[in-house]
Amino acid sequence: MCLGIPGQLLELPSGQEQLARVDVSGVTRVVNVALLEDEGLAAGDWVLIHVGFAISKIDEEEANLALAALQAMGQAYDDEMEALRGSRLAVATGPDGSGAEYARDGGPGGGPAGNPGVAGDRPSA
Repeated sequence: MCLGIPGQLLELPSGQEQLARVDVSGVTRVVNVALLEDEGLAAGDWVLIHVGFAISKIDEEEANLALAALQAMGQAYDDEMEALRGSRLAVATGPDGSGAEYARDGGPGGGPAGNPGVAGDRPSA
């Protein structure tokens, strides 16, 4: 069994067709959307995320049902969300306010060759 977590697309950065900035329960993540290239994704769309990849486009109702089911898990859900918030893959806006991707460790991209959201470890979502 795999666990998919709903996230809402915030931005599809130009020049990075396979990546998107996604809100996952208040935490901004960069995920790979290459598996959904034929879905016509846009800001505001909902996707189901597994290990850093958007694996399915879903509607808002399905996203809300999935979030409610995850929240019903209680402490296990809370622990997972806390781990996500502390992840090196959670991103913030760059110090110049330009919207550049910065990993929590403070460096641009935070990963090999400056790739946004690639920190060399497996994401928790």
